[in-house]
Amino acid sequence: MDLNGKVAIVTGVSKGIGLATAQLLLERGAVVAGWGRRAPENLQHERFQFFECDVRNELSVQEAFTNTQRELGQEVTVLVNNAGLGISGEVDGFRSEDWHTMFDTNVHGTFYCTKAVLPQMRKQQLGHIVNISSIAGLNGIEMMAGYCATKYAVRGFSHSLFKEVRKDGIKVTCLYPGSTQTNFFDDIPGTNANPSMMQPEDIAGAIVYAIETPFNFHIVDMEMRPLQPKKG
Repeated sequence: MDLNGKVAIVTGVSKGIGLATAQLLLERGAVVAGWGRRAPENLQHERFQFFECDVRNELSVQEAFTNTQRELGQEVTVLVNNAGLGISGEVDGFRSEDWHTMFDTNVHGTFYCTKAVLPQMRKQQLGHIVNISSIAGLNGIEMMAGYCATKYAVRGFSHSLFKEVRKDGIKVTCLYPGSTQTNFFDDIPGTNANPSMMQPEDIAGAIVYAIETPFNFHIVDMEMRPLQPKKG
């Protein structure tokens, strides 16, 4: 797909993978609608517009989509469901509130945003939805049962959705990044972001590569890991 002039929505745009993806999409000529609870601090571009949105709230998502179409036009070609968070802890001591927060963001938010854009994409018979799962959506991780459960859910949602919408010219790609140097690890005890991890720009490059593939070429899954992870 040629991204020049196409409208792309990126959730969780304030930092990390979301910010890097928005920046790369802009470099490729896209018009980017950044959705998030906070605007990115250092992103100023004539083709970028921020829309306040809490993906955990369906009404907030619907309002952000309405505002996006009003400001940027009816056609929306790309949705990157990037907003997410992880909270660690043993299952028998895990706070139910934290469990719900992860599902509300990682799973329900992905559903709400996808549900909002699909009617327009079907009307266009063109679109690409990119869902960010995780290596935790392929493998269980000790002390991360809740997070893994959400990312397994994103995987199942993505695979089912792709079979529903491929006939309408809509692609669905699910990404499974390994350790990436972002703020994700700030609240994970015993794990710190380090330079041996992949960079947000690496993941953004993979996202844009998948989006820019020819119309009849569809990348369904992309697993990625650092080549030489930090030892010990």
